[in-house]
Amino acid sequence: MAPNVRAGRVKALASSGRTRSPVTPDVPTLAEGGVPGYEATIWLGLMAPAGTPRPVLEKLNAEISKVVNAPEVKEAWARQGAVPMAMTLEQFDRFLREDIVKWAKVVKLSGAKVD
Repeated sequence: MAPNVRAGRVKALASSGRTRSPVTPDVPTLAEGGVPGYEATIWLGLMAPAGTPRPVLEKLNAEISKVVNAPEVKEAWARQGAVPMAMTLEQFDRFLREDIVKWAKVVKLSGAKVD
């Protein structure tokens, strides 16, 4: 949407991250707009089957972190508004568990049911 915002074809009311997007820095966050605590962002993570040996996980994590932190990758992602989030195995585990709890609350509050 950023190109459409910059061209004036649409008006961005807010961004959904904790911080303003580097692609549209003039667009406030929803928290700034009066919805405190709101955060809904897209993230990507690589997972392995349960029981994968720790050394294999550590090697994959190290190599993926190198790619994600490479200047050319950061630059390409930044043009799209993506922010690399290289994490340790423990940080990603915590991040994933917290995200599951957050969205479980949203589903429960919404009253959504599976048909």
